[in-house]
Amino acid sequence: MCWLEWSLLRDLSPSPPPSTAHLMQTASRFSLPYLAWMLAPFACLGFISTAALADDQASSPLKNGRIVIGPDYQVAPELKDQGAPKGKQFEFMMPLSESKIFDGTDSTLNPRKDVRKERKIVVYVPAAYQDGTAAPFLVMHDGPSRLNLVRNALDNMTISKDPSRRLPAFVAIAVQNGGNDSKGSQRGLEYDTMSDRLARFIQLEVLPAVENHPEIRAAYPNFKLTDDPWGRGVMGCSSGGAAALTMGWFRPEWFRRLITYSGTFVDQQDDDAPEEAEYPLGAWEYHSSMKLIENSEKKPLRIFTHVAENDNRANDPESTYHNWVMANERTADALEAKGYEYRYVFSKATRHCDRKVFEATLADTLAWMWYGYEADAE
Repeated sequence: MCWLEWSLLRDLSPSPPPSTAHLMQTASRFSLPYLAWMLAPFACLGFISTAALADDQASSPLKNGRIVIGPDYQVAPELKDQGAPKGKQFEFMMPLSESKIFDGTDSTLNPRKDVRKERKIVVYVPAAYQDGTAAPFLVMHDGPSRLNLVRNALDNMTISKDPSRRLPAFVAIAVQNGGNDSKGSQRGLEYDTMSDRLARFIQLEVLPAVENHPEIRAAYPNFKLTDDPWGRGVMGCSSGGAAALTMGWFRPEWFRRLITYSGTFVDQQDDDAPEEAEYPLGAWEYHSSMKLIENSEKKPLRIFTHVAENDNRANDPESTYHNWVMANERTADALEAKGYEYRYVFSKATRHCDRKVFEATLADTLAWMWYGYEADAE
């Protein structure tokens, strides 16, 4: 019977079987009984099961796997100021010239693209943090980025009565990029390069600067950040999102909770980068014919990814290596195939790094990302 149903569908449409992500997007527009009939042949072939579909329709906010949202969006209540106790925020600058890893003089940089003289670091310590405990933390690329939303989430969700929504008192560390964008830029060097360089910069230069900053020390004399990799998250959008995955990919012993919105899993690595020899298509290699995710040993990572329906170059052919929707769908496919603990959101009627997607989803994303975390006694 499965063969007959698939034969009928095959005759009606000569197209190849759709991806699981496409099926789940289609699922939101039909009733479950109809979908059970329509998708039965794909269940037989192993693409999807009606049981999995039913589970998706009755999913909880913390569900693993694929989620479709929109086209209507509202700001999650937990991302608004609800009058909860506020933490303390600190800001300081790090001159690029003093860095041993990103000093602003890399040979791949295009001299026509500006490089910052110094980068801003913004640190938010939530009111629920207790001085002397080893704090979990979230590094945020392109800082201050969506720090206002993360602050509200921390204020509200660290005191939540719902265990599935409660956040640990993590410290938010927003790190400004080095300037400009894409190939030949300092930001591109930091975020689009397939190496552990950014992870080393955060681990060896930014985190010690945060721990030892005089104003933070004055407010919290025994302040420290956790060494537990499961207590260390990274978040970013666009190239910052690709950078979040890359930090965990190359250094899972340091960073394991990864959040990427509109991830730039495309070929944006500088053409002169030494990493081109091993990864000629940059972050596209995560899901390319190289199948980096699927062909590598599974790493201890928890990964959130997202793409918008109208994300960058959504109609580009594969040959451009620059279709954001294709890149993120295939990355999600690879994570699923490898058995990663992942969550993938497809947002309808939205664009690249759309603020309304953050406002609607970030509370759920943070709750899912930190679910099950228990701080070590350090």
